Amino acid sequence: MTATVTFRPASPRRVVGELDHRADRRPGSLRQLGPNWFAAVMGTGIVATAAATLPMQFPGLRGAATVVWALAAALLVALSGAWLAHRVRFPDTARDHRNHPVMSQFFGAPPMALLTVGGGTLLLGADVIGLPAAVAVDWVLWTAGTVLGLLTAGAIPYRMFTRHRAEADAAFGGWLMPVVPPMVSAAMGALLVPHTPAGQLRLTMILFCVAMFGLSLLAALVTITMIWSRLVHHGTPQAGMVPTLWIVLGPLGQSITAAGLLANAAPFALPDLYAKGFLVFSVIYGIAAWGFAMLWLTLALAVTVKTYRAGELTFNLTWWGFTFPLGTCVTGSTVLYTHTGANLFAATAVALYLLLVAAWSVVAGGTARGVFSGDLLRPATG
Repeated sequence: MTATVTFRPASPRRVVGELDHRADRRPGSLRQLGPNWFAAVMGTGIVATAAATLPMQFPGLRGAATVVWALAAALLVALSGAWLAHRVRFPDTARDHRNHPVMSQFFGAPPMALLTVGGGTLLLGADVIGLPAAVAVDWVLWTAGTVLGLLTAGAIPYRMFTRHRAEADAAFGGWLMPVVPPMVSAAMGALLVPHTPAGQLRLTMILFCVAMFGLSLLAALVTITMIWSRLVHHGTPQAGMVPTLWIVLGPLGQSITAAGLLANAAPFALPDLYAKGFLVFSVIYGIAAWGFAMLWLTLALAVTVKTYRAGELTFNLTWWGFTFPLGTCVTGSTVLYTHTGANLFAATAVALYLLLVAAWSVVAGGTARGVFSGDLLRPATG
């Protein structure tokens, strides 16, 4: 008989506290390092990649974006090394992370961190290390991120189906984290299609990306429906989980981006008829999904402001949910502008990018203060 665990969403600080309570009490700040920390790489990387193709370019923007990409790459290296050390030094906590119904959802963050930095390497890093090296690095990061992302997209839902029993109010934005990585792979893989050898390899590459687009999109739509139902029947989540509402923007914005980038790549790999079909699909689907994304952005912003005014919105790592998902709306608006020429999408991309930079500044500052003070590296007390 398979054991099941009944759960409903808990605050991130309580999740960490519960895990630490079950673990041994050896000292060491690495104990609190979970997969959710890689959201900092995602949020930092999207600030850089979104700037690379922003409709409005001005002197210094690309240079600043390259610096931010380098910061994201450095964070990825540092966190990857620390996470490996964590798994060796604290195997009990690492095991608890895998088994916990909330923390395990964030295993989707490491592959998306790899993919984001890889895409930034191709878009911005080529100015620093040259195009051949940038392509090589991107291939390595894309391959690793795609393999890990497909594993999370299958393994985490499987464990939810067979090991956990969710309460009716358990659905939250974090449930999207395991199934979104293949969508990021589809978008970033589209950038690599022109750099794939012509013939069957290139054809396989673009078809594989389209399949991952569908895999992630359908799984995300099912999950978003459950989140909507949870909000209607049980109200808004507790304050600590409000930032996870923004995660819903991730698969929406990223799917618009992926559809647009696949349309750009299609002429390199597909007959003219299918390439034109991809372009038409990317615009029609993109505009429809963009409309729903703007609705969700409005709702998420309203709930966030309401929680803030109530004095309940205190900083924790879920605040990184304000960054990467919003960044995908920037890139999605950008590709729609590229394909339609509509100033509506250009203006939206620029406005959302300014909001993204402001959000990143606040969250990055809060994370830095939490690390230096040790607040984010010690277990919760309540």
